Amino acid sequence: MVVATKQQQLDELMAQILVNNPCPDLAAQATQLVFGAGNPNADVVFIGEAPGKNEDIQGRPFVGAAGRFLDEMLDSITLSRDDIYITNIVKYRPPENRDPYLVEKAEFLPYLQSQLGIIQPKVVVTLGRHSMNCFLPDLQISQVHGQPIQSEGRIYLPLYHPAAALYNGGMRQTLIDDFARIPSILNNIKQ
Repeated sequence: MVVATKQQQLDELMAQILVNNPCPDLAAQATQLVFGAGNPNADVVFIGEAPGKNEDIQGRPFVGAAGRFLDEMLDSITLSRDDIYITNIVKYRPPENRDPYLVEKAEFLPYLQSQLGIIQPKVVVTLGRHSMNCFLPDLQISQVHGQPIQSEGRIYLPLYHPAAALYNGGMRQTLIDDFARIPSILNNIKQ
């Protein structure tokens, strides 16, 4: 029996989403599915809420201004997109960049859980409150950002969304400081 690689399993999962067509209204107005990108063997998976305009056009997560800031932060801890995996809860762009609806997040959550099950990251970094609340629903990001939290056998690191730092300059340093904790969190897990 041939065992599929993690990338093959992710490709199969992406094909399942296209066939099953969760949130058909969302899919109908989007350019394409934005499944995820990066290293399928990553120790760290970053999860945002939903694709934006640039992501919808290019078919890759975090390629706009928030993505450039994310790349800067990755560089600051000597990681690149080749080292990590990045995705969103919802895989289609909501119209007018609105927040994803609860029902949309619920429809896509099993696929996201499958992605995490395939990749088996050591740390799941949630970017923004929508992402955090899918996994840690009773917490407020303002109180737990930058603190690793163990839940259901995984370690989550809630961070503010990189876009928040673009709109609020005061958040930029907070996000950089929280991000800088990732290597030590990984190091502690490996011991």
